[in-house]
Amino acid sequence: MQLLVVGAGSMGRWFADTVERAAPGEIDVAFADTDAATAANAAAALDARTVPVDGTERFDVICLAVPISAIDASVAAQADRVREATVDVTGVMAPPLAAMRAHVPDRERVSFHPLFAPANAPGNVAVTADEPGPATDRLRAALEAAGNTLFETTAAEHDRAMETVQSSAHAAVIAYALAAREVRPEFHTPVSGALAELVETVTGGTPRVYREIQATFDGAERVADAAARLAAADDETFDALYREASGAVGNRDAVESGEGTDDADDSEGTDDADDRAHEDRR
Repeated sequence: MQLLVVGAGSMGRWFADTVERAAPGEIDVAFADTDAATAANAAAALDARTVPVDGTERFDVICLAVPISAIDASVAAQADRVREATVDVTGVMAPPLAAMRAHVPDRERVSFHPLFAPANAPGNVAVTADEPGPATDRLRAALEAAGNTLFETTAAEHDRAMETVQSSAHAAVIAYALAAREVRPEFHTPVSGALAELVETVTGGTPRVYREIQATFDGAERVADAAARLAAADDETFDALYREASGAVGNRDAVESGEGTDDADDSEGTDDADDRAHEDRR
């Protein structure tokens, strides 16, 4: 199989390296990127080759690993080079699949979304097989052989989920970082310490990826609205919001039945020290 990866960033490199290693000698990889030096570096690391991003050489499969904002133009630009299949790893599914249907309607088309950074591979990979076939089946087998867990979804379900697991989650973490005041490390609780680690994870790269996620998926507005509701809440409203939040993360049955609560914490007269101790035990 001749595979062209358009976009030689970290995710394009991960895809090429993963499928090539899982099927050694069966997949010949080439990279194309608007930045020729980036393509050359990726090719050198994987013993692959480079081709012009606007070239005419054809490939069995083309994988688009480009920014979300560039996916439609990239599919259109590469359409004439596709022999068998077009796939993408952009992180959104409805737009690339729509572009594939429009520009390469008679070829296999599958959207993959690795739900992890390449450094944390292997992991879960969401898959929408809009038009599967032998070529994309080989790629799926290679990804699974590398230890990844592939699961089926639809473009609509995936993109709706990304509003929560990416847009809302990232907005909440970045907002916490912007709102937090600097404190000595000794003051951190298990909760604030975990949040600080998440801030390091989210802000450890470049803003472009996170900016595009916010531009593509709704979710940040709901985080802002929820924070405003908490800030304005009286005692009764706060208690209701707290229980609503507990149920929202999968513990609704336990919360409604009273399981997992500390009777001392629910009693009147609990002082601040008891509350802090309860937080530390969680």
